[in-house]
Amino acid sequence: MHRILTICTGNICRSPMAELILRRAVQEAGLGDRVDVASAGTTGWEEGEPIDPRAAAELESRGISSGEHRARQATSAMLREADLILALDHDHVAPLQRIGGQEIQGRVRMLREFDPQAGEDLGIRDPWYGDESDFASSAQMIADAAPGVVEHVRRALAAGADPA
Repeated sequence: MHRILTICTGNICRSPMAELILRRAVQEAGLGDRVDVASAGTTGWEEGEPIDPRAAAELESRGISSGEHRARQATSAMLREADLILALDHDHVAPLQRIGGQEIQGRVRMLREFDPQAGEDLGIRDPWYGDESDFASSAQMIADAAPGVVEHVRRALAAGADPA
């Protein structure tokens, strides 16, 4: 099973949106039985909390249910088990390296690296401080990167990087 872990700060906005959007993209690509997508936060601030209602509404508008989500903090074990760790913003990279150590080198990438149209700034700012339009913008940036993530995973699986 190829494991993708999406990461934001509290695991109630960006990373669960990324988890669920990517999970659907992987399913639609026919890779659902070979790829697991999960999410976590760099902090435990929101541990156990549901997804932000604005993020849930944005996902619902895209036909994606998020009712099962509960926030959790990334652990070193989670990071070690992931084949691809997708940071949603620049300020997630250093905490990930602190939590995961040298073992995760080369597996941490910015999600928007997979969007050829992303430009130089690959961060997705925290929509929590904004309104519904900020959640829509974040979800769209995630959706724009999804095909590139799927293609990356497809190549990794073809190259035999599937640890199953």
